[in-house]
Amino acid sequence: MTAPLLLVDGHYLLHRAWFGFASRITNRDDIDRTGVFGFTALLRKAQLQHASGFEIFVVFDAEHGSQGRAGLDSDYKAQRPAAEPGLIESLSLVKNALDHSGVRWVEQDGCEADDVIATLTVRARAEGRPVDIMTTDKDFIQLLGDPNVRLLNTGLAQAHRYTTGDHVHPRYGVRPEQWPDLRALMGDPADNIAGIRGVGLRTASRLLTGGRQLESIPRDELRSAWTDVWPQVMRWREMVRLDTKVHLPNGPLTAESAAPLPRAADVLEELSLW
Repeated sequence: MTAPLLLVDGHYLLHRAWFGFASRITNRDDIDRTGVFGFTALLRKAQLQHASGFEIFVVFDAEHGSQGRAGLDSDYKAQRPAAEPGLIESLSLVKNALDHSGVRWVEQDGCEADDVIATLTVRARAEGRPVDIMTTDKDFIQLLGDPNVRLLNTGLAQAHRYTTGDHVHPRYGVRPEQWPDLRALMGDPADNIAGIRGVGLRTASRLLTGGRQLESIPRDELRSAWTDVWPQVMRWREMVRLDTKVHLPNGPLTAESAAPLPRAADVLEELSLW
């Protein structure tokens, strides 16, 4: 039987590692190693607590991966500050640490990690493999129509770390597959998608009641001000939708379950980073 798969949102985990420790972790020469140490330690902890016997696969955003969506709306992610130099420098060290630990990773040219993860999820499910996605990005909710896909947020209390399809309607009033429609209506500050001014979760979920999508909302339920921006709403939905057909090599999902990951301190020592 093939192993279940843990897909890791690499930039999310790196940011959590870089900003999430109470003090900086430096080597003998006072060089900051917080990013690579924290990433390796958090990934190992996630495996021990939630993914024993899973194959682990880490996905990173390509350098210009967001350009496709920015072509639909130039404001897409425009509010995000430039990454700190030390954070950028940590990325190559993290990749080296993953190689050393035997963990597969990918950074697909021209692609955001979201779309690569979505594609890998669909491919794994076609092989009958359960998939957990380690992230805080709510856009992956649209994949939870499959009961064998879960979202894992290890930054939450133990009892609240998993999100499944059963959680979606009670929390948001829509089905997983309606998530792009919901976000298009109410916006997404994380990606700088404005949404319709004055439309929040309650109004958006009411408009989408009964499984509706944007096209099937009765026109008499839309205010005139909303219809004026409707073409933009439709573009926002396309931006939120994940691409599940990214061209990827066939190799990444062939391995069986990953071996236990080494301690972060041991990895840095063997890579001469201390």
